[in-house]
Amino acid sequence: MADSDPNNAFHDDAPLGEDSILSPRGIEAFTRKVTTTASHLVGPGPDHSGNHYHSAMAQVQKQLRKPGIQRGMFTMAKTTPTDLVRSKFSTAEIQSRALSYVPDEMLQNIPESDNAYSLFQGFQASFPELTTDGKKHRRRVSRGRKMLEEHPSATDSPHHLHKLKKERSSLMHELEMLGIRKNMASSEIREIDNKIANLAGMRRIILERLAGLEQEEALLEHDSKDMPPACNEDTIILTYDPVVDMEGRIEDAQTLVDEAESIAAAAETMSKSDDDDLVTDQDADEFMSKSIYEKLPSSASSTPSKRRHKAVKRKSMPILHEHFEPGYMIREIKAHADHVTAMDFDVPFGTMVSASMDDTVKVWDLNAGRCIGSLEGHTASVRALQVEDNICITGSMDATIRLWDLNKAHYDPQGSQFGRDDEDDDGMAFENPDDQPVDPPEGSMADCPLYSLESHVDEITALHFRGDVLVSGSADKTLRQWDLVKGRCVQTLDVMWAAAQASVSIGTGEGTWRQTNRPATVSADFVGALQVFESALACGTADGMVRLWDLRSGQVHRSLVGHTGPVTCLQFDDVHLVTGSLDRSVRIWDLRTGSIFDAYAYDNPITSMMFDSRRIVSAAGEDVVKVYDKMESRQWDCGAGVMDEERSRTPAIVERVRIKDGYLVEGRRDGTIGAWAC
Repeated sequence: MADSDPNNAFHDDAPLGEDSILSPRGIEAFTRKVTTTASHLVGPGPDHSGNHYHSAMAQVQKQLRKPGIQRGMFTMAKTTPTDLVRSKFSTAEIQSRALSYVPDEMLQNIPESDNAYSLFQGFQASFPELTTDGKKHRRRVSRGRKMLEEHPSATDSPHHLHKLKKERSSLMHELEMLGIRKNMASSEIREIDNKIANLAGMRRIILERLAGLEQEEALLEHDSKDMPPACNEDTIILTYDPVVDMEGRIEDAQTLVDEAESIAAAAETMSKSDDDDLVTDQDADEFMSKSIYEKLPSSASSTPSKRRHKAVKRKSMPILHEHFEPGYMIREIKAHADHVTAMDFDVPFGTMVSASMDDTVKVWDLNAGRCIGSLEGHTASVRALQVEDNICITGSMDATIRLWDLNKAHYDPQGSQFGRDDEDDDGMAFENPDDQPVDPPEGSMADCPLYSLESHVDEITALHFRGDVLVSGSADKTLRQWDLVKGRCVQTLDVMWAAAQASVSIGTGEGTWRQTNRPATVSADFVGALQVFESALACGTADGMVRLWDLRSGQVHRSLVGHTGPVTCLQFDDVHLVTGSLDRSVRIWDLRTGSIFDAYAYDNPITSMMFDSRRIVSAAGEDVVKVYDKMESRQWDCGAGVMDEERSRTPAIVERVRIKDGYLVEGRRDGTIGAWAC
């Protein structure tokens, strides 16, 4: 073969590319050259001098002397066949493979998965062909194919059989892909559930932290070991608080400064009068003509003999109950031996006072679930009470009203109330909810009584106070207004006389006393409920009427007619008045028009009702509390009856309910009191 054969020639001047020796064409040319050289060596030929061999080897040596060829040969000698194949990839594919490279360390630590399908199967199942758009496209294609098949094949032909098998395999593939997608969705749901469980655990930990912070806050506000030295027996301080302590010290210091200034001014005036008395007789006569009382400090500047009792508000408000689920039971206390007749509390997790037909009035620490003590003084059961800050007012069947200062209770929430030094004491008075309540220490509430009000001649059935004004209702068919500063009755309102006057003045009989359609019951009080705000008074009575009074004139200026049974509870704000009655209904009145805004009917009589900014709660003769959510416009049940549906025991009927800021307290006929997040 000639050396000038163009197929066997090397392209020395070609760049390192397709014409290079490393390219397929270059390798092919190099192989031909080596084959030609070997054939000349072993095959017969006239030329035995080996010119062709030397010429070929010279060309090979010439090619190998090039730096680019040398680098290529060395690189090829160090690589594997796999690398040779990879070297033919494009730049983008090489970059993609480099980014998707996973080291062996990561492959060894792959977490175990419960998923039965691989990543490739999941990708294949999630291919766009199975999406909605893909299905539409596939249906369009299939319709087009059907239109093209004008002459369908015979059912017994091999083509028809092959077509059916193909469709069956396609359907089976789609079913398999759908099963994979279902499994993927189920796995995602399980992952979300695990995340929710983890978040719930974190939330529980943070709730426990918040509970600990509020516990420390409550201990600071209830620590009464070190009473401020500047306080006397008439000063009311809710429990030791540094802010309250400082305010009390500043107030007492200011009082002492005012006394010193008044005494100094009086002494200076007296000295000047003595000096003037020595000057002339005229000045002496002028001095003697003046009253000596004009020389004394005025009563306004002097210190009163008895400081007025004031209510001290808490410096902090608990918020733990706001993070509980609605219907969550916070605490259950076996408080009394008989059914609860009245109860009230100041703030969530604060101080609660409860009364029962067992003739006891008890004070409770809702934060610890512990009885602080008993208010002793009434000779009969308490039917009505109210707690506002540190002041408690109770009305009893003995026709008396008593005021109490809860700040003067001897109570230590940090330690054991039995005088033990227990390190494991967590402030819980009831280790077992079925145990009987433990009696509080003797004399813990001995300093709480303030004074009593006695003007009614029959049992007190309702009372309400705001500021210095107290209004009470009694079975003697009268309402009495009290001045809490002076401690005396300032006005008496006769309900029957007001009804008769309304009948005479109006002439329609709308405001007259009328018998209800329902038969009278023993529990129907003449004055079922009342509320006072400045000079406005709302009163619900046994005739089903709700009368709005003006305390300035002592007259009824509006009567709300609608209930067919005795009114047992009421509450109003600046727009609406909500009432509950034994006629098994709760009615919402518009105070601007005097008409009914809304009404709700229940299966049993309403014995107690209260509302806050969002909810209306009522006791309707069941073992649950009826809750109406004004924001969501829905009714739901809250109480022990909901939780004990699957248990064998049946809770007692709820008699009294109170709610403040979503913190619900309910009292039952068996003497049990429950606290709930509402």
